[in-house]
Amino acid sequence: MEWKTLLSPVREFRDHKVSDIRNAFQRDYDRIIFSNVFRRLQNKTQVFPLPGSKMVHNRLTHSLEVASVGRSIARLVTKNLIESSGSDIIRNIYDIDTIVSAACLAHDLGNPPFGHSGEETISSYFKEGPGKDLEVKIPEYQWTDLIYFEGNANAFRQLTHQFTGRRQGGMSLTYATLATLIKYPYPSYNKNRKKKYNFFYSEKETFRKVMEGCGIPCLDDENMYYARHPLSFMMEAADDICYLILDMEDAHKRGIVLTEKIDYFFTSFFKEEEKWFFERKEEVFKIVTDDNERMAFLRATVINKLVDCVSKVFIQYYDEIMEGSFKGSLVSHLPDFENNSLEECRKFSLKNIYKHPSVVKVELTGFNVIGELIDEFVQAAIHPDKVYNKKLLSIIPEQFKTDKTDIYSRIQVVLDYISNMTDLYAVELYKDLRGIQ
Repeated sequence: MEWKTLLSPVREFRDHKVSDIRNAFQRDYDRIIFSNVFRRLQNKTQVFPLPGSKMVHNRLTHSLEVASVGRSIARLVTKNLIESSGSDIIRNIYDIDTIVSAACLAHDLGNPPFGHSGEETISSYFKEGPGKDLEVKIPEYQWTDLIYFEGNANAFRQLTHQFTGRRQGGMSLTYATLATLIKYPYPSYNKNRKKKYNFFYSEKETFRKVMEGCGIPCLDDENMYYARHPLSFMMEAADDICYLILDMEDAHKRGIVLTEKIDYFFTSFFKEEEKWFFERKEEVFKIVTDDNERMAFLRATVINKLVDCVSKVFIQYYDEIMEGSFKGSLVSHLPDFENNSLEECRKFSLKNIYKHPSVVKVELTGFNVIGELIDEFVQAAIHPDKVYNKKLLSIIPEQFKTDKTDIYSRIQVVLDYISNMTDLYAVELYKDLRGIQ
């Protein structure tokens, strides 16, 4: 792959002034951050319940922090590439930090309410719930979109689909930013049945156009397997770092994990011979006595180290990444010491944070609220002529409606509507339909 084509500024619908002081990728960043779909992330669950007296992350703050970390990784990589390759590469990779940070902003736009439990609820409705009866009416290559509903694929749809009354190309981002967003470059009906994927059947041709526009090779045309855009590895690494480290900090703020535990895990990222860290920690702790502020210092220091590590991994495997043969994530290729520390955090979080009653209650709420809404609206979409169903369908905003009459397209109207809801809106609508004050 070549940077000249990988950083394609082409977009589906060009509607800006040529004299705009921003370049194409800066416009991408601004379009995302000023969009309604991005703003709605402020009321979508990251891990812990919203709202509350403890200020923990929601999807919006998480995305902003991922963008910050992604930008740092990209700048370090750029610096190293320029130093190792000379001036001939500067022109082509100058903007990769903007592209990566824009993709980081957009990476969670497709997540339905209530975090990953929202995805599970939608999938289970069609896989084992009332929606299972529809399987005989929908082709397999579309059915897998429903029984394995995927927020990553939905994000790609949110950004590229022309909703009713909206402009061509959706948000009309550049091919470079869209391709950077794609971590799983294959469809839901992929041959090896990998659960995660990055585009629904409805966006198949758009996906192909983006990947080919960036000069990304197709590894298996029959199954639409493509190589990954090199910058997508940076976006993924930023997300991996943020959700693990920051979820632990949130758990500390919520009183779920003791200060001593967080201190232990964050400090474990530094070897004994890294004396500068322990000297700096002692110096800061003498001045700072607030536990939250102390953990914030450790969190920032750990993130800085991991940013440096993953940027070095990118440079180390640069040739494989550019050839499209690199396997796994940047984080999975960290040196053993840092990788082990991160794995210990992951194991602890799975056992003590993600299974905490407060988190499980959010997931159960999601299953009930989203499950009920999905059932009502899907049944209405399948039987639109019934009196109640007509009234129910009338409250779906016009932008989500379609003239297509096939069942898959009618169900997508429902999924577009519900996946765009915030947690609070979904609960309010649930209560309204049930007559609950």
